[in-house]
This record gives sequence, structure tokens and C-alpha cells, in this order.
Amino acid sequence: MADYLDSYEKLTFDTPFPHVLRITMGDPTKLTSVDHQTHIELTRIWRDIETDDAISAVILTGGKKAFSAGGDFAVIQRAMDDFHFRTQIWKETRDLVYNLINCSKPIISAMRGPAVGAGLVCGLLADIPIASKNARLIDGHTRLGVAAGDHSAVIWPLLCGMAKAKYYLLTCDAISGEEAERIGLIALAVDDEELDDKALEVATKLAKGPPSAIRWTKYALNNWLRMAGPTFDASLAFEMLGLTSPEVREGLASHLEKRAPVFDQTSKV
Repeated sequence: MADYLDSYEKLTFDTPFPHVLRITMGDPTKLTSVDHQTHIELTRIWRDIETDDAISAVILTGGKKAFSAGGDFAVIQRAMDDFHFRTQIWKETRDLVYNLINCSKPIISAMRGPAVGAGLVCGLLADIPIASKNARLIDGHTRLGVAAGDHSAVIWPLLCGMAKAKYYLLTCDAISGEEAERIGLIALAVDDEELDDKALEVATKLAKGPPSAIRWTKYALNNWLRMAGPTFDASLAFEMLGLTSPEVREGLASHLEKRAPVFDQTSKV
């Protein structure tokens, strides 16, 4: 593997098939949250992959227990209290989404267990999202007290329609992998024991295919996402604005105290 991969601390890599790079987020044996370093690395890895001629397809996974257990509460707290850190998170999240969209190599996600936070961003913006049938996909923004930003407003309506997108993004209800496939949010749902093999099967097929034809097809299809750029920019700005609100303080406190949140219903927004 290329030497640049040695610079990553929170992502691990292997090549299960020639020209296929498999990325594993965090500790594959634990339910780990996405800390700030992982967020940074998920942002820049797609640019590195773009310039690596040895890579023709990518698999993104979280290991045997979870795809992504959500954001690190310490990062959220710091973003609430520190304006400069908040703008840094804004820039990283913006770049994460656009780097994924603009990476020409086909990306397959293999989601099992909980898929929340920045991991879910990558999982659903992957070109071919695959999940185990009992995976739990959750966009928890509004439960935390912020607008559904990052990827949500861009990709969910396109994949599963506006009605389903509004339902899941406004309520934060969990959605199983099986249901996600039924409504079109993901490409495939398989039994958990088949997940890794299916992701590798798809990645291998793409890695053997005609590179330019596959990459140009991806580029053209992703123009649907590029056209949604203003929607994404607005949703992300609202999410960052929400980090200054009393709602996020109650949302975070309720998570830490393991209780239901009690939001003030007198907002003038």
C-alpha cells in the first residue's frame, strides 16, 4: 500500500483484492464514536484516494460491531463553546461532503450495527451503500437540537423521496437496513454474515471494470448532488447556527444524562 496511508491514525487499510482499498473506521472491535481526528481523516482520505492510480474501488466499513456510533460529545461541546472551532468543523464537514461527491473512484459502504453521525454521511454518500438487514441507520440531528445538516438534505430526498426523508430527518427514528433497502435509501440489504463478502464482491466487480467508463458515469450522476449544493450549504449553515442555541444544550445534556429532552416550545424561529 502507498506510504501516505501510514499518516492516518484513526483509519486502517487493507487490500482484499488488487486495486481495492478497504478502509476501516476506528476500532473494529468496539462501538466507537467519531472523534475530531477521525473527522479530519475522513475528510482528507478521499482526496488522497483520488490521486492514487493504484486504487480502482473503495470499501468503507466500521468492523464487526458498528459502522459508526455517532459524534463525540466532547467535540459537540467544544463546537458549542468555541466559535473558531465551530468554523473549523463547518469547513471540515463541507469538505467531507464535497470530497466524497468529487472522488472519481467508486465507493462501497458496508454498514452493520449503528450507523450515525459522520460515518452515516460517508455511508449514504457512497456510490453503493450496503447494510446488514439489522443495521440501525439514524440521523440524530434534530434529537440533538440542531438542523439536519451535513449530508441529510442533499441525499435523503433523492434516494427515498421527500415524504420519507422528512419523516426520518424530523423524527430521528431509527431505520433498519432492511427497511432502508425497501424505501431506496440504500442499494442492498443482506444478512449480517454476508455483508463483508457482498461488499467485496461488488468492489471486485467494479475494480475489474472499465475505469474511465465507471468514473465518468459516477461524475455525471453526481451532478444531481452538485445541483443540490445550495441546499447542502444552507442546511450545514443552519446546523452550525444551531450549535449556538439553547436547544442543543438541552439536547446534549439529555444524551449525557440518558433522559428524554425537554425543549422550550416558545421559539420565535
